[in-house]
Amino acid sequence: MTEEPKGRSASSGGTTSATPPVISLMLIVPDADAAVAWYKTALGATELWNLGGVAGLEISGAPFFLHEVNPENPTETSPGRAGVTSTRIEVFADDPDDVIERAVAAGAASGAEIEDHRMPWGTHRQGGFTDPFGHHWSVGDKSPLRPFPS
Repeated sequence: MTEEPKGRSASSGGTTSATPPVISLMLIVPDADAAVAWYKTALGATELWNLGGVAGLEISGAPFFLHEVNPENPTETSPGRAGVTSTRIEVFADDPDDVIERAVAAGAASGAEIEDHRMPWGTHRQGGFTDPFGHHWSVGDKSPLRPFPS
């Protein structure tokens, strides 16, 4: 009989841990210092650390990373250089109108107008903007990131 390795779940084949996995995102930007300054001003981000070209930030406890374009790694580039974006950042806040207004006042391009949407988790207000680095942001008032109906 073979013993199951410690720290592995027999049913899933995965590693078990006292700490659940964390999903994060890293935004590729042409100028990390300019991006750090913009996210702090426009979205109230807090700088967690900065290694010069790579920085950790958080907005209301939600961490994310910035990484300056690395010409030696062409598989990761900024939306401005690629001409498209393949990721939309979703933010949920009590006042999505205020978040979008602050971003636009700091230089973001207006995106989708804020509208009420009927969703399975209730009426949801959402709009958006594109930051100066080409990343599309959707800002809503209710997160669908929990089971529903509640």
